[in-house]
Amino acid sequence: MRWPGTARSSCRGGALRPLSADLTQLGESRLALAVCHRDGRIRQEALRQSIRYPGLLPLVVIRCADWVAPVREHARQLLREALNVDLALDLAPLILRVGRRDTGAFGVDVLGQILRQASRGRLAVLFADPDRIVRRFAYRLATEGRLLRPAELARAAAWDQDTVVQDLCATAALTALGDEDAYEGVLPLLLSARNPRVRSAGVTALRRAGRSEQAETFLSDRSALVRACARYVIRQQGGDPAAWYRERCTAPDDPELPPGAVIGLAECGNRADAELLRPLLVHPAAGVRARAVAGLRALDCADAKQLRPLLDDPAPGVVRETATALLPSARELPADWLLERTSSERPRHVRVGAFRLLDARGGIVALRAAVGLFEDPDAKLRTWAAQSVERWHPSPDGRRGDAEVGELLDRSRHLFSDHMLRRLKWEAGVDS
Repeated sequence: MRWPGTARSSCRGGALRPLSADLTQLGESRLALAVCHRDGRIRQEALRQSIRYPGLLPLVVIRCADWVAPVREHARQLLREALNVDLALDLAPLILRVGRRDTGAFGVDVLGQILRQASRGRLAVLFADPDRIVRRFAYRLATEGRLLRPAELARAAAWDQDTVVQDLCATAALTALGDEDAYEGVLPLLLSARNPRVRSAGVTALRRAGRSEQAETFLSDRSALVRACARYVIRQQGGDPAAWYRERCTAPDDPELPPGAVIGLAECGNRADAELLRPLLVHPAAGVRARAVAGLRALDCADAKQLRPLLDDPAPGVVRETATALLPSARELPADWLLERTSSERPRHVRVGAFRLLDARGGIVALRAAVGLFEDPDAKLRTWAAQSVERWHPSPDGRRGDAEVGELLDRSRHLFSDHMLRRLKWEAGVDS
């Protein structure tokens, strides 16, 4: 029981009247307190009296998971006798939440038995419930009872925000289809869904529907999962997805080139295809440039000298992919060149990319960069810099006794206890 502050204090002070020994004389509100009493015998007796007040049924649901077996069994008997479709629809969120407890499965089982008797129209109330656990439960009942048509399931898969509901409804919609004509009301909904898992289910179903040629459209989808499913469907029909990607990437100045086609080439191509990706590093579309960098990294053909200029790219996505591709070569990059890009005059995404590489280098360069960012205008970058200093340790090949290390650690004094600061200085060979 959660009490308001005033009631809590009055309870501690004894201002609330004690419960009567005869619970039959209690009204609804005080009987509700008795159902939540710390003494199991009082809770059990209060449950017997609670049948007079239907408003106490939610508390009966909670007592169905009581740790005291007699209380628990009595509450379950009351719930089984009182629950009907109308009450089950109202109490479903509470019953499912209590069902997460170790002894809460009973209520969920009873709820399922009652709601299996409900019509599709009655059950539809739960399809729009804000609690995703309730929606999952309702859609499972609907699919088990085949209460929804394939098109309705496909619509739920396309519109619901919960991935479990999406997978459940998409699978059920495709399983329920019988003939080719039925796909007309299902596939368009699945293929246009925002969630990639739903789209991938629709793409895979194209083969069963005899429409494998439509999968070509999804070879350049923004999702790797959807692209993989599209390649599978195309290969099953004897097609060559790699040739399709190569044809799209041969025109590096094509403004209509989809970014998905660029990374798709790297996903199913070989190292020789890097020659098609390198010209795309200067493509006018930021998405294409970013996917070209990611593709070169996937093919293990990322050249640090060629990618370095992209750290100054105006698009954050390009700089993010470039920094990721350059991480294995971080020690080979000029330290001063990277430090220049952590200046507050540079765009935030450039500062972040440069600091990622400096932090990966380690040693005094990483410490110098992190301390320099203590005054950065971006709060997150200041936090990352502080965390970098807190986990910093001298590199084994670094020069011991460097006075600059001592100075930088002193500027970071606010991050350490005196003991930890002395220990770090000792590791670096710097006198305290």
